[in-house]
Amino acid sequence: QVQLVESGGGLVQAGGSLRLSCAASGSILSVNTMAWYCQAPGKQRELVAAITRGGSTNYADSVKGRFTISRDNAKNTVNLQMNSLKPEDTAVYYCSADLRPGWASSLSRYWGQGTQVTVSS
Repeated sequence: QVQLVESGGGLVQAGGSLRLSCAASGSILSVNTMAWYCQAPGKQRELVAAITRGGSTNYADSVKGRFTISRDNAKNTVNLQMNSLKPEDTAVYYCSADLRPGWASSLSRYWGQGTQVTVSS
């Protein structure tokens, strides 16, 4: 069994910061790209930031310069440092990992349960 567990969401005022963390655990042979997505009420889930195993990153235009994604390959964790938060950043944030479980011959995408981020104006 493989699990992704997120932590770090909450309520913050505009201009504040939050740090989200996600840990993948279970029978895992390898982890490729890890990412954070967000989904606001009535909207589709969208990519916030992604990071490859080698450390290459990709950000949504709306968060460039404000959010930083990082990972620890030894621990199978991914973090999202969110600074200068805006009310429009309010959403449920999900981490994802493209990984190969111990029983599989190919990669699959796994998702965390989501963590609420609310930014008040």
